Amino acid sequence: MKDSLYDKLNQELSQQIAMHMPGHKRNASLAPYLQGLRADIDITEIKGFDNLHAAQGILKEGMDKAAKLWGAHQSFYLVNGSTGGILAGIRALTRRGDKIMMQRSCHMSVYHSVALYGLNPVYLYSDVMKDCGIEVSLDTERLLECLDANPDARLLVVCSPSYEGILSDLNDIVKAAHERGIKVLVDAAHGAHLGLSSCFAAGALSSKADIVVHSLHKTLPSLTQTAIAHAADAKTALSLAEQLDVFQTSSPSYLLMASIDGCIRLLEHSGKALMTQWQHALLAFKNSVADLEHLRILGQKELPCGVWAQDMSKIVIITSDTRISGYELADMLRNQYGIETELASDCFVLAQTGLGDTKQSLHSLAQALIGIDSGLSRGKPTAAKPLPQTEAVLPAYEALDLPYLLTPHSAALDKICAEYLVLYPPGIPLLVPGERISSEVLQMLKGKAAQVRSKSKNDLGVIATLHL
Repeated sequence: MKDSLYDKLNQELSQQIAMHMPGHKRNASLAPYLQGLRADIDITEIKGFDNLHAAQGILKEGMDKAAKLWGAHQSFYLVNGSTGGILAGIRALTRRGDKIMMQRSCHMSVYHSVALYGLNPVYLYSDVMKDCGIEVSLDTERLLECLDANPDARLLVVCSPSYEGILSDLNDIVKAAHERGIKVLVDAAHGAHLGLSSCFAAGALSSKADIVVHSLHKTLPSLTQTAIAHAADAKTALSLAEQLDVFQTSSPSYLLMASIDGCIRLLEHSGKALMTQWQHALLAFKNSVADLEHLRILGQKELPCGVWAQDMSKIVIITSDTRISGYELADMLRNQYGIETELASDCFVLAQTGLGDTKQSLHSLAQALIGIDSGLSRGKPTAAKPLPQTEAVLPAYEALDLPYLLTPHSAALDKICAEYLVLYPPGIPLLVPGERISSEVLQMLKGKAAQVRSKSKNDLGVIATLHL
């Protein structure tokens, strides 16, 4: 087997004098942080180490390995996360002014694409589980109705799995879109591990979507910010490569690319065995928490109504039958047990697992939940509401260019929003520029103020609104 990029960086740089960027000159002795962050192997594109934007050598070899591993026609390293892949992918599959269909619960990067390219979105809304507010799978019948009502749409953007691990029937969805001449991009940022082993559900590539984007760092052993994009055919790959030149840095980090290369090689060599260990740890966890009295694990006994399938790697702990919120449960896990979770909401906590988890780490989570559960009492069940459906008065790309005022919530009813009001995590907009501010939106803002990101970052009591 040829040396990995990491091996090559370690073996071939020590005898060179660096008369090129970066400015630390691989002199890690300059400062402790440079040593800890491995500045000694941090380089720019120099001879022998290939070029991401015109890969012919070791980087191309790694991307070819990735395409074979996931089953793509061609794969591309992403060094600025799935965000860069989604921006480039949507641009590759659309022309300015096109109509696209997208889930309202898509990530902010999809909305940024809409505004950047002057696209006209048609939103797909899904039902939510009443006890926790988590969105169920995209309803195929509802999608078919929307496809038939919008034959001029050029692209469908689907998120599967969701942040909470809910999967939609991508095979049927992609087939239905393709039959109508509509391209499909799947934001599978949370599903890079799927399809690589029989231990987990099938991955998005098996649906034959035109472009699939994965975040490696979310569930697999790769550094934060690393991701990968896959194209289904040569024409799509060419368009995607052209757009990645625009949306990716011209100075990609070799440390990040070495992480991607190393992750792919590890999956090639040991992936199935590691996936089996991960699955066994997850099954042991679920057996341990089977008798919780008050807290509930989503999907522990059966799939929730409206859910096509669920990714078992996501552990969603529902608090809606207790007297505590998800925020309070997250605080207990942090303060009493030293466990930091991925996401807390009104009614649940999301514990994100990954290939690096062990039976011991998941056993510790199980014991913490058992301990907390024993001290809880049953509370009045809470009912969660879906994201309110909104009225677009102006396209987002127009609204973003207009002057705005910061308006108190008390005076914002029926005004036109001039900003993205984003629930973060997971990064889903409650309101988009150009949409009318309804009483339902204001009510939800009131209950989720700490979770909302906006222009007025230091004043959660105001909204940017347009002068119209």
